Amino acid sequence: MSLTIYDSATHTEVPFEPIREGEVGIYLCGATVQGSPHIGHIRSALAFDVLVRWLRRSGYKVTLVRNVTDIDDKILNKSAEAGEKWWAWAYKFEQEFAAAYRALGVLPPTYEPRATGHVPEMLDLIQEIIDAGHAYVGNPGNVYFDVTSLPDYGSLTRQSLDDMQSEEDSGEPDKRNPHDFALWKAPKEGEPEDASWDSPWGRGRPGWHLECSTMSGRYLGAAFDIHGGGIDLRFPHHENEQAQSHAAGRAFAKYWMHNAWVTIKGEKMSKSLGNSLIVSEILREVPAAVLRLALGTVHYRSTVAYGEETLGEAAAIWERLSGFVTRSVEAVGEVPLDEVAAVGHDDFPEAFSRAMDSDVNVAGALAAIHEAVKAGNTALSSGDKDAVRKAQLDVRAMLDVLGLDPLAEPWRSGGAGGAQGSASAERKALDALVPSLLEARAQARANKDWSAADAIRDQLSAAGIVVEDSPEGARWTLS
Repeated sequence: MSLTIYDSATHTEVPFEPIREGEVGIYLCGATVQGSPHIGHIRSALAFDVLVRWLRRSGYKVTLVRNVTDIDDKILNKSAEAGEKWWAWAYKFEQEFAAAYRALGVLPPTYEPRATGHVPEMLDLIQEIIDAGHAYVGNPGNVYFDVTSLPDYGSLTRQSLDDMQSEEDSGEPDKRNPHDFALWKAPKEGEPEDASWDSPWGRGRPGWHLECSTMSGRYLGAAFDIHGGGIDLRFPHHENEQAQSHAAGRAFAKYWMHNAWVTIKGEKMSKSLGNSLIVSEILREVPAAVLRLALGTVHYRSTVAYGEETLGEAAAIWERLSGFVTRSVEAVGEVPLDEVAAVGHDDFPEAFSRAMDSDVNVAGALAAIHEAVKAGNTALSSGDKDAVRKAQLDVRAMLDVLGLDPLAEPWRSGGAGGAQGSASAERKALDALVPSLLEARAQARANKDWSAADAIRDQLSAAGIVVEDSPEGARWTLS
């Protein structure tokens, strides 16, 4: 079975056929660095991280471009309110996004361009669009895209102009049509001088949509395979990106993939609802692997219902999966990471590959992982070491596609529980202290001093450490 994906443009699941054999180019709309990353932001990064991992396991050379929007109205407004330089404000939150990606095991993109680093190319693209007759110059510093000039405008979201909402700046007096959108924007009164650039049409800064059209073309060329992002970006952002690129004679994206949002108590996450959850704050209480599992193992087109119940279920699943890996290592040793990484598309259990090839069905893939864990636990009970090793390899390779191999980074540094930061140091301390207590307990049991053995177990239990006896000896986990 070959990979199929749901193309948002056609609303159908289609066979994936790359433009260039053996290569895949993906452009993912990244962060607008106006504030701290919340779980709604990270959901998109996780969904496409799994796609990239699977494509690479399927033998493709993947180029992933994930941009940083570091200049826009919100950044300028919020930095001004805080009394900070706009570029310092943007950089601060860019680093917060980077930290969140690392904490949750998101692989780095091939390229991560900033909008402010590509102004010359943006000016070139604007001129191409003007020369093609699809844009016009307004007041000094303003250039607008003429939506009525492009026959396929609205094709991505299947809308006619009569049904579309107007742009936020629809009241600008120099616009011919309220649906026209800015390619180049004159600075507003009071904005910093260094937040604008010289251009043939007057000093200004790029429109949001133009930034992505420019950067995707710069790094992936006039035509590339997949454009991704959150479903809330389909209109107007992605519709306008496509329009600009088509107006300049570029084929642009062959396929579109959009992830659904995160809801809390049935409501879409948004700051206006006051229920945005910042990743760094969540990670103070929730192990990063558990958060990744909760957000990243729901089908990318399905809504994630975030809450205590979801996190509790994810924690139980993570304990089962990482627990099996720990027990298998104790029984047969650790399968080397390079061997885990070498598992290719046809080497996975058939049910797993079939699920992943069906529009990246991570729920079906997770079911296949649970079946492999079940088989591995049976092999552990029977003492079949070859089967245990095979199960460890299968489970870890499949989990790695989901970004969750317990013995790969960042989970390895944080211990089997996947905790981050200071928890890693705490785990090292426990690794040094708990075995000595377990050894003392084993000695007490050997001496049939049951009260002393029970006292040690109770001491560990009170500290949140669960002791499990097995034929190979006692093992411990954090409760």
